[in-house]
Amino acid sequence: MLLIYTHKITPRLNYIFKHFFTRILQIPVTFTTRVDEFVAHNGPKITYSKSALGSEFFIRSHDLLFEQGINDIDINISMWDDVPCFFPSGEISNIPYDIFAASFYLISRYEEYLPHVQNEHECFPPEESIAFKNNFLEKPVIDIWAFKFLELLKEKFPKYYFKTREFDLTSTINVNRAFTYKHKGIVRTVGGFFNDFFHLRFVNLYNRLLAIFNFRKDPYNTFSEILEIKDQLNINTLFFFSIGDFTTYDKNISFSNYKFRSLIKSVADYAKIGLQPSYFSYKNAEKLKKEKLRLENIINTPVIFSRQYYLRLSIPETYQNLIDLDFEEDYTMGYVRCAGFRASTCTPFYFYDLDFEIQTPLKIIPFAFTDFTLKEHMGLSNEESLHRILKLKQEVKKVNGTFVSVFHNETLSENNYWKGWSSIYKTMVTK
Repeated sequence: MLLIYTHKITPRLNYIFKHFFTRILQIPVTFTTRVDEFVAHNGPKITYSKSALGSEFFIRSHDLLFEQGINDIDINISMWDDVPCFFPSGEISNIPYDIFAASFYLISRYEEYLPHVQNEHECFPPEESIAFKNNFLEKPVIDIWAFKFLELLKEKFPKYYFKTREFDLTSTINVNRAFTYKHKGIVRTVGGFFNDFFHLRFVNLYNRLLAIFNFRKDPYNTFSEILEIKDQLNINTLFFFSIGDFTTYDKNISFSNYKFRSLIKSVADYAKIGLQPSYFSYKNAEKLKKEKLRLENIINTPVIFSRQYYLRLSIPETYQNLIDLDFEEDYTMGYVRCAGFRASTCTPFYFYDLDFEIQTPLKIIPFAFTDFTLKEHMGLSNEESLHRILKLKQEVKKVNGTFVSVFHNETLSENNYWKGWSSIYKTMVTK
């Protein structure tokens, strides 16, 4: 048990210390504001305050964990050895930065509460983040800080037994379009034929005919291949189905289509199923509730995790809506246009609501990249994409974190656009 002395125990302080020590470093912690209790403690202990009590392990605190509300904070990035860091703590501190306040700033998404220019999807753009501006977006710096701090703890308390967590990999599959040709209804199917014909896409027209008349499997129907890889390699695999009404952005099969419902049920027999709320639901609690009920009626079990379509995330409104509807986990924490760690951690964490200054029951599982991010938005080749994926995976392995990937069922279709990506997926989960 690690005892932490501080002059004031706040919800922010309790939240970030529990994440830092309990979830990342596997060290149980307790707090005290009593000097006599701290002095009498014979086990490992640290002081987190403005001044040290004696010669103990001391970290000089920034004000952030003792404040309430949102303030405009001046942040200057420096280097702690080879790792970016901020909130300097001065020479009297045993470490040069208040990594706890810095971790809270990043993981709470404090900067997303501040005024910022939204992107075309009304979301916080990566270019506005300090991680992007200071070139550490692709590093889980909170976890890196924690492990650097752990080495100092081991030096200070060599007799204390420190546990280590294990690396974990989770593959998540977005199902925006379950089929590319089949089960789309007469209007969409006929429209697709004419569109291919008038644009002289005769190969596409040929493939469409083969799929519709059951001479060839629909290219996007890669679910059996994904489930086979899951079973062979024992990969934790989650599917997120989009079942919203048809819009300019939401183009999946109708949720009432028998074949689509059968597909969802069959996948649910072998893997966990989550909801991918539709494009216009991210601030609309009623629409979100309707889609959640739709999916629950199909799989006959509660739907407890989600990922927003187009990663549309408005903090804290989107998360507040999910909590109100009893979602337990969300997998939206990442960016569309850039790979990396939006909250600067590769460890699942609970959402801290700065509006109410409380830790909520909603667990946030951050991901490292999406397939569309690498190929479409970053314009990487297959070789460059695989290199970037393995580099991100290695960053997570260094801190024994949780590596979460985002692929789509169509990515494994091996059509012209996604040629070679089936191999990339298999390499990612095995290497």
